[in-house]
Amino acid sequence: VSKKYVYLCSMKVNITRQDITFYGLQVAAWLAFLMVPAISAFIATHSWSGAMSAFNFNARVHWTSAAIYFVNALILVPWGYYRNRRWMFWLGNAIILAALVYGFFYNFNPDSFAENIPNERYRQYALSSFYASAFLAIFMSAFLAGIALLVHHVRRSMVINRQLKEEQQKRTEAELEWLKNQINPHFLFNTLNNISSLTQIDADKAQDSIAQLSDLLRYAMYETNKPLVSVSGEVEFMRNYIELMRLRCNERTTVSTEFAVANPDTQVAPLLFISLVENAFKHGVSSSKPSQIEISLTESDGTITFTCDNTNYPKSDSDRSGSGIGLENTRRRLELLYAGRYEWEQSLEDNIYHVKVQIGKNS
Repeated sequence: VSKKYVYLCSMKVNITRQDITFYGLQVAAWLAFLMVPAISAFIATHSWSGAMSAFNFNARVHWTSAAIYFVNALILVPWGYYRNRRWMFWLGNAIILAALVYGFFYNFNPDSFAENIPNERYRQYALSSFYASAFLAIFMSAFLAGIALLVHHVRRSMVINRQLKEEQQKRTEAELEWLKNQINPHFLFNTLNNISSLTQIDADKAQDSIAQLSDLLRYAMYETNKPLVSVSGEVEFMRNYIELMRLRCNERTTVSTEFAVANPDTQVAPLLFISLVENAFKHGVSSSKPSQIEISLTESDGTITFTCDNTNYPKSDSDRSGSGIGLENTRRRLELLYAGRYEWEQSLEDNIYHVKVQIGKNS
């Protein structure tokens, strides 16, 4: 038995507003369909008595068809066919078919049926159509059972697919929350390492950096709980973080930034680019060699472009600044949040590491 089938059978039976609407529309369609015989009978006989006689017969046939359909749709299919009790489905329809045959050939008298039709020609037509209708009703019994099975299967598949999408959405949101929660400790870990180094170099700068760190943490903890934030807030956070990281850099390090935001209210996922900035300072700065970091974030017409170029100094075994989870998290968050709507460009050439991320409608 497939997992999907087990999942289907384990579902709870809940009557929702959609169920009421779904079956209500079907009942309305059947009621409207029952009006067709009355109209056609009146046109054929031009007699109210003949029309009522034909209507009564056709109505009984169609009421039977409706009953067959709804017995299958509401009982035999959901409680028999899809509950691993298919014998119930087949036995139920066999009983319906037997009752239908009995009803036609023992309860209906063709002569009494036709005697209320005054026109001889239409009377003969009615007699011949009686047996054709009997055969058609038997065929319709099997056909309606199949239709009920098909409708239930399609609707059930739609419900399952919707539930699976909702569960996938919940898993995605949980993973995004987990990834974002990893960013904060990772960011704090690297920043505290910088402050620790500053205490040995310049105590005054270390004290200032603690105040800056407080502002950064305030944003990270209280402003990023929403799924989207303004790009201007992200720019300000990034600017403050870069200034904090500058305190650790020596005179051999050049840090340049460019922030150009046309619409400050453009929305973006919080802390999306901070791991790339961390990576630039972690791997792009040397204590003894010239170092260069160029960071750019621009926004135009709803498209956000982040670019970072930095010298590349491979991480040594003694580097305790943390693992590479930041970049992995960034790629994963982009895939979850902006699948099909982002571009990632990454290269290493002439000892310059380049990364570019573009998100928005022009990506």
